[in-house]
Amino acid sequence: MENLKPNPANSSPLTPLGYLERAALVYGDCPSVLYNRTTYTWSETNARCLRVASSIVTWLRVKPGQVVSVISPNVPAMYELQFAVPMAGAVLSNINTRLDARIVSVMLLHSESKLVFVDELSVDLILDAISRFPLNTQIPRLVLIRDHGMVSSTSSSSNHFDKFFCEYEELVARGDPEFQWLKPTNEWDPMVLNYTSGTTSAPKGVVQSHRTIFTVTLDSLLDWSVPKQAVFLWTLPMFHANGWCYTWGTAAVGATNVCLRKFDGPIIFDLIRRHGVTHMCGAPVVLNMLSNTPNVATLEKPVQILTAGAPPPAAVLHRTESLGFKVSHGYGLTEVCGLVVSCAWKKKWNLLPAAERARLKARQGVNSAAMTEVDVVDPNSGLSVKRDGLTMGEVVLRGNCVMLGYLKDELATAKAIKEDGWFYTGDVGVMHPDGYLEIKDRSKDVIISGGENVSSVEVESILYDHPAVDEAAVVAWPHDFWGETPCAFITVKKGTRVMPNKMEIVEYCREKLPHYMVPKVVVFRDELPKTSTGKIQKFILKDIARTMRSPTEPVAMLRFEIPKTMRSPIGPVAWIRI
Repeated sequence: MENLKPNPANSSPLTPLGYLERAALVYGDCPSVLYNRTTYTWSETNARCLRVASSIVTWLRVKPGQVVSVISPNVPAMYELQFAVPMAGAVLSNINTRLDARIVSVMLLHSESKLVFVDELSVDLILDAISRFPLNTQIPRLVLIRDHGMVSSTSSSSNHFDKFFCEYEELVARGDPEFQWLKPTNEWDPMVLNYTSGTTSAPKGVVQSHRTIFTVTLDSLLDWSVPKQAVFLWTLPMFHANGWCYTWGTAAVGATNVCLRKFDGPIIFDLIRRHGVTHMCGAPVVLNMLSNTPNVATLEKPVQILTAGAPPPAAVLHRTESLGFKVSHGYGLTEVCGLVVSCAWKKKWNLLPAAERARLKARQGVNSAAMTEVDVVDPNSGLSVKRDGLTMGEVVLRGNCVMLGYLKDELATAKAIKEDGWFYTGDVGVMHPDGYLEIKDRSKDVIISGGENVSSVEVESILYDHPAVDEAAVVAWPHDFWGETPCAFITVKKGTRVMPNKMEIVEYCREKLPHYMVPKVVVFRDELPKTSTGKIQKFILKDIARTMRSPTEPVAMLRFEIPKTMRSPIGPVAWIRI
């Protein structure tokens, strides 16, 4: 057998791009993309992607390996570009539409992007970002994505359309539908560049190969048991880790992609009923939105919803499932471009009370089939912690789903992917006796109070159980004696008749938590700052907490309106002592 070697017949480079060609053959006349009144079939989507890829190469002169950026919500062009850009041999970089111009400018300069596709509502953003480039810096070409389905725009963006090289549909019209797309010569070639969300630090550019994306895509379909021709509602931004790789996965199974520019609870329920949605993804904030939507009936047919991005409170899981959603919970991060740990459900758990089922489902779970190993280790010794559900350590991963590294940052790459063969996530978790992982916090979000480690996620889960609490985030508050103590930022559910006060929240937590974990400070807010994927931006809340004076006695937080000139950067909040 030693003479049997890899050869061209058995070692074609792995890439998910071939899923589209197959979808056109198998599901050619079936709907691929629905958006408002627009419907495309898989044959049409395949042809449109080939046309755009052709234009990128022959008209826009983008070379293989160069970065092409996209700033767009979940509209058909955004979906098509997930295929068209890498089909042109370029590296795809999706950029969060809710970032400010400074960060977008930094990302474009860092990636040396040669071409940027821009949704018409992000025109002002991209022009502001480019205006910040240093002198004599080459400006990338801009392609405008028009949305003729929008009723109107309140932006002045239309005054600047002349600054764009062309419109997206011109690329479709000029392109060749028979274009021979550029297959990777090596499956390790870079395919996508995604920037981390920056919830705890400055964004880093994560580079993923064709091989990794191929692996994660199939792994995600298998782990979630996605059937052929599912109906997929895009409540997860495609710019967030390429929609956890389901942008390519839906092509593999011939699913229907229901696109939407923006949404709320009523819009989601309407689209579910109108299109027969079977699957959707979203951060826990989406689940919270659904469970708090007023005047909705239980779904006629179950809808599978996959959540990740932050540990979901058990109370939110329970409320969402009571509406007819079947919630699956996983764990992933930008560095693995999807979910590689999932709470694999056991039939015997169905016999447990609802509250216990929700508690078990709130755990992140076990490694997926394609992820070789997941563990929780002592970050100093590298040794596995006790599997007791109590001993905290850093979550580490090993497998084919891990990134190539961080672009132009060897130091950060070496810090994350260490010589012991593990990728260190920076997340803090515990391993339960049954081998299931539970995330407790980001390492930077753990609160150390009097030498005790306080998991902000654990405190938040208790707060979410309070009947008046809509959203909660707990951060460290500097304390003269204890060093740090928990500070809770809270929003109250709409329609709450009696506003809870600080002491009520504190007493509620004291009944359910050790006293050192109870928030000493409570801040009521109209809303919490979030990324576009629903992650609460705790670094903003930490900055606010650091500006609050640390007395020797607890401070209660009550909300009242104050003049605009005295408001904090994220809203009208004042603090008074009682």
